[in-house]
Parts: sequence; structure tokens; C-alpha cells
Amino acid sequence: MKKFAFGDRMFFMLVLAIVLAGLAIFSSAALGLLARESSSVSKDIMLQAGLGFGLGFLALLLARAIPLVQIKRFAPYIYGAAILFTALVFIPGIGLQANGATRWISLGFTTVQPSEFLKIGFVLALAWWLTPRARQFSSYRNGLVPFIVMLAIPTALLLAQPNTSTTLLIIATGMVMYFAAGAPWRDFGILALTALIGLVIIAYARPYVFERIKTFIDPSANSLSSGYQIQQSLIAIGSGGLLGRGFGQSVEKFNYLPEPDGDSVFAVFAEETGFLGAVFLLALFVALAARGIVIAGDSRDLFGGLIALGFSFIIIFQAFINMCAMLGIIPLTGLPLPFVSHGGTALMAILIMCGFILNVAAHRKA
Repeated sequence: MKKFAFGDRMFFMLVLAIVLAGLAIFSSAALGLLARESSSVSKDIMLQAGLGFGLGFLALLLARAIPLVQIKRFAPYIYGAAILFTALVFIPGIGLQANGATRWISLGFTTVQPSEFLKIGFVLALAWWLTPRARQFSSYRNGLVPFIVMLAIPTALLLAQPNTSTTLLIIATGMVMYFAAGAPWRDFGILALTALIGLVIIAYARPYVFERIKTFIDPSANSLSSGYQIQQSLIAIGSGGLLGRGFGQSVEKFNYLPEPDGDSVFAVFAEETGFLGAVFLLALFVALAARGIVIAGDSRDLFGGLIALGFSFIIIFQAFINMCAMLGIIPLTGLPLPFVSHGGTALMAILIMCGFILNVAAHRKA
């Protein structure tokens, strides 16, 4: 049987299906901005399709084509470049501040969020570090301590922006890869306790984080301020019923639901396609992640397996976090819905991750 050029036919078709569905969902949600902004919606859609899908697909092909041995060789340098790129946001005149955060670099016609590429560099570098040390983490000096140091660098950068949600995503991804490489469960308790203490400190040090937690506990307490987004999200999802209002027919995206093309895009989609549409989208994400994990298990070496696992986890965990936040199951986080939410940088980064997974698939065990 002829080998599929992209590495794994099923994974590639799932990626293509979610990307095309995502562009359609984003285009419909972006129409809600017509009622509230003077900016060109067509420009936003073109940037999402051109920068995100167009350049992103080319980046996917590049990530698929580079030999894994070269990826492993340059992994620490890629991570170092991602760290420096992320640090550029703090340089006056380069970094762009919006809504109290400094996370973007302005290119004039659009913005770039370097933290999206930091996720890629972190997974590659952690896989490179873990591979020769697999199942040799009994000593704190060889395992837990250097692992915490590797987490500390991106954590410090992201918390300084601040970008708490991406920080938690990277920490969770790092822990999954660390234990997949054979770390003792003893370390899990230490890391979980450390993360919990850190989260409590962040919640008290940053009022907006504490406010989100309070809103999660009682959304109706501040229905016109901090609880407004979750209230409108639940109204949108609930009004979709079983089959939805019809694609493009959302009411909440006009003047009611904050960021209909961003964090709240799942609520718009659920309103338009109903419970069945929301479940179908969730099933696509689960199928994509499951196939990615299968690819990780069939990898020829641990380095490739950890890459596929790390990127698959980022995609499914970020999707779950976004959907659960819109459903009121967890506090609002600000994490976008992969492949769908506004942001050409985010879409490009996700497609690069998929390219690396396909690369691993192409070199799996016979």
C-alpha cells in the first residue's frame, strides 16, 4: 500500500475538516462585529484566511518536511528563539498593550502574539530534554529540579504580560510530557501542590483572576459587569436548542455577546447549530487528539512520541478549556478555541503543531 505523503491520512483529513469548518464559523461570528465596530469585517476574515490558513498551511508543510533528526538537533535553539521573541513584547515601541496586557507585537496591518510560538518551542525543547533521561528521574537533581527550571522561564515571561491562561496550559502540557517520559508519581503530588499554591497567590495578587473565580461561583452576582459574558454565553447556547437557529442566524453575536469571533465563538456556533452542532465540533476535536495520541504511541522513538503527545494535548486541552468556560463549567480563561477563534497567529501555530505531528506519523514504526 502506497504511503500517504503527509504521514497520516486520517489526521490530515481531520485537520483539514476542522480548519475549513473553523473559517466558516469564524466568518459567521465576525459578522456580529458589524453592529458594534467600524473596522472592516472583511479585512479580519481575509487576515484569518490569509495569514492563519494560507501561511499556516505552508508552515505545516515545512514542519512536516524537516527531518526529525534536525528538529531534535535544533530544538533548544528554537526554544531560545521563542523565548527571545516573546520577550520582545516588553520593549517599548515594539510591544503592543491592550486591555491591560502586553502580549502582542504590531506589524502595522496586523498583530502577532509570540506566546503562541512559545508553546511550540517549549514542547520541542522539553521533548529534547526528556528523551535521554527517560525513566531516570528518581533523583530530584536529575528530574524534578531541572524540570521546574524549564517551566519557570516561560512561566515568568507569560505571567509578566500577564497571560495566566497560557501559563497554565504550558504547565499542564509539561506535566503530561514529564510523566509520559516515566517520572515517578511522587513528583506529581509536589507539582500539583506547587501549582495550587501558585494559583492561589496569583488569584490574590491579581484582582481580575480572583474576580473570575468569584463570578464562576456566582455568575448572577455581577450580571452586568464581570458576569456579563458568561450570562450572555449561556443565553446563546441555551437558545440554540437541539438544532440551532440556523447557520449565520445568531442573535447574541450582535451587540450582546462580547468577543463573538474570539473567546465566545463557541457560544455563537452553539446558538446557530444547536446541541447537535456543538457535539459534532467537540467530536472532531476528540477524534483529532485521539489520532494524535495514536501517532505518538506508534512513534519510532521517544522524542517523536513526546512531540506528538505534547501538541495533541495542547489542542484538546485548549479546546476543552474554551468550551467549558463558555458553558460555565470552569471560570473564564481567555484561551481561544483552536482553529476557530480570531487570531491568525494562533491558527498558524496550531497548524505548525499539526505539521510536526504529521512528521512523527511519517516516521512511525513499520
